[in-house]
Amino acid sequence: MIFHSKNFIEKKGGYHAFFSRKNGTSNGIYKSLNCGLGSKDNKNNVYKNLAIIKKKAKTKFLFLVRQEHTNKIIELKKIPLSIKQPRIGTADGIFTKLNNVAIGILTADCAPILITDKNNNYICCVHAGWKGAFADIIKNAVKLFKKNKINTKNLKVCIGPCISEKNYEVKIDFYHKFLKKNKRNHNYFIFKKHKIYFNLRKFIVSKLLELNISQKNITNINFDTFSNPSLFYSYRRSTLRSEKDYGRNLSLIIKYN
Repeated sequence: MIFHSKNFIEKKGGYHAFFSRKNGTSNGIYKSLNCGLGSKDNKNNVYKNLAIIKKKAKTKFLFLVRQEHTNKIIELKKIPLSIKQPRIGTADGIFTKLNNVAIGILTADCAPILITDKNNNYICCVHAGWKGAFADIIKNAVKLFKKNKINTKNLKVCIGPCISEKNYEVKIDFYHKFLKKNKRNHNYFIFKKHKIYFNLRKFIVSKLLELNISQKNITNINFDTFSNPSLFYSYRRSTLRSEKDYGRNLSLIIKYN
C-alpha cells in the first residue's frame, strides 16, 4: 500500500510516495517492505525492497542518508560516480534539482516531510523527529529553496504518516525543554491523567507556517504509525513490545524531465 497526496506534486512533473510496510520481501518482525539499511534485517532483503521501490518510482537512482536526528541536509548536485549503497552521507535530509533521481527518507514514528516548489524545480525530503524539528531542520530546508531564488509562497509541503499525539507520551523534562525555548510551545502538549503527550505533527505545521508557507500548500497523510501495525513500522511500539529491532518506512520524491 502506498500513500499519496493529490494536491502535492504535479503528476507530469514528478512523483512522490509514502510507502507502507506491505508488499516486500523481509520476514519476521521486519515483514515485509523494510527499507532500513541500519536495521538488523537481512541486507539482501532490504536491497530487494529498495529495488521494488525504485521500480515503482521508475528510476535507476534512489539516494538515502545515514540519519542521526540532526538538522543537516545534503545538497545533491550530481550523481556519485562510485557508490556501493544508497546512503550518500550522514544527514537527515536531501535537497536536489536533479531529474529522474529519487531522494528518500526513512521513518518509524518520526515525520517524513517532502517539499517541492510549484514548478518542481527543486525537491527536498526531510526526516523530522522531535530533535530535528526542534533544531530547525525545516527552516534549513526552506533556506535551500530561498538560496535558489524560490519564494516561500511557491513551496508545497506534504507531511507523511508519523506517531500521533495520543500515543506520544513524554516526560516532564521534555516538556520543559520546549517551554524554555518558547513559552508558546505549550500549545503542542496535552496533559491527561497525570501524563504528558506531544503533538509532533502540529509542531511541524507550526514551523512551516512561521516560515511563511501557506496553509493551503501544506497537506498531511494523517495516519498514526504507532496504532497501525499492519501498515507501518514503529520504534515506540517495538520498544513497548520488547522486540529486538524494528523496520523502517520509506518516503520519497522524484522530479522528472
